Amino acid sequence: MRTYKLTAYEKNGELLTEETFTAATDEEAKKKGRVMLEEKSLAEKTHRLASPAGKLLLFHT
Repeated sequence: MRTYKLTAYEKNGELLTEETFTAATDEEAKKKGRVMLEEKSLAEKTHRLASPAGKLLLFHT
């Protein structure tokens, strides 16, 4: 399992959430990240999901 980091921000830079979670693949991590954002009503906020290698898997401004 690999560890991924999800962050979401307000437009003014205020941090709304910063979470780490594990997933077996990048695709699984993207699915988990989308679910987490939807559950917290943050899907339309600025957010990013980064892989352990620093690759952006999800990004929204």
